[in-house]
Amino acid sequence: MLKLTNPFLEEVKECQKRDRKLMEKLVLINEGKEVDFGVDENGVVRYRGRVCVPDVPELKKMILEEGHRSGMSIHP
Repeated sequence: MLKLTNPFLEEVKECQKRDRKLMEKLVLINEGKEVDFGVDENGVVRYRGRVCVPDVPELKKMILEEGHRSGMSIHP
């Protein structure tokens, strides 16, 4: 298994375990009943290849704040 290099992905992975809806999707993934959702090599749940951000307010706030501080942000 590859080590996650992005600290946000590690936090997302841990918080995904606390999101009831994502855990329900994980059951469907494991049963082969879900095609749009999957789990990557690092254990992160994704929807069509995109990271699923769990419904954890502290995590969402942290991601948004980082986005605004980032040099890649839409506005400085």
